[in-house]
Amino acid sequence: MSKEAKPFLKWAGGKGQLLCQLSEHLPIQISKEPFTYIEPFVGGGAMLFYMLQRFGNIKKTVINDVNEDLILTYRTIKDNVESLIIRLAEMEKKYLAIENQEDRSKVFYDIREKYNQHDGTETERAAQLVFLNKTCFNGLYRVNGKGAFNVPFGRYANPLICNTSLLRADSELLNSAKVEICQGDFTLTLNDVDDSTFVYLDPPYRPLDATSSFTAYAKGDFNDDDQRRLATYCHELSSRDCLWMQSNADCSAKNPEDTFFEELYRNYHISRVFASRSINANPAKRGKLTELLIKNYE
Repeated sequence: MSKEAKPFLKWAGGKGQLLCQLSEHLPIQISKEPFTYIEPFVGGGAMLFYMLQRFGNIKKTVINDVNEDLILTYRTIKDNVESLIIRLAEMEKKYLAIENQEDRSKVFYDIREKYNQHDGTETERAAQLVFLNKTCFNGLYRVNGKGAFNVPFGRYANPLICNTSLLRADSELLNSAKVEICQGDFTLTLNDVDDSTFVYLDPPYRPLDATSSFTAYAKGDFNDDDQRRLATYCHELSSRDCLWMQSNADCSAKNPEDTFFEELYRNYHISRVFASRSINANPAKRGKLTELLIKNYE
């Protein structure tokens, strides 16, 4: 399988720079027998592409996300990648031919408005999402309370909007692995769980403080009640003899009195990994910090 397959979007909280550390925590059992791999919060898909290329014994893969346009784009890349490439190439040619950044910004905001109107074919909407991701400020994906994408224009000189080889490699991998793509609440993935399943969970992180909250990848927040629902989901996975690993914020590192996750997952194994945060408007707030890794196995 082509090793070019990797995330086609820049995604806040993406796990690309953590793959080596996460790999060290994978259960040894999944190297021995065929297994089902599930990601209820697929996001940018760094872990997905890594797992599919590393483990040839995955018998079934299920990915899910609540973000409708993200899932639409995964499906378009899997089922209709050449049409997507044609459209993105058109958008890239037109955009890069514009030398003035102010004129580029007009094109950006026009496409952002069309995207927020939820109009057009599936291929067009997927192309709009990729375009906005490659040309918006800091490659951020964020929506407001009404579900409208509201990230401003990014002043990049020569953004790669249509990465043809990457899109084809991703499409090849998604098809070769026969990945099932779902959209909705994370609990929907319980239907595919059995005792030969490994689930990796990368939910919207619980904010470390009032200013660090960034859970708006889709309309509605992922609050503490949702985190508790997720813990219930994890308990159910364990009851089915399913192996799972979850990434989340290390709140107690910021505030030693905030032991929300330590209490919520007190019967499981909690480790810490080091991550770099690069998506922040304030450069002073970027840098290394720890994240939790919660597992139901040693």
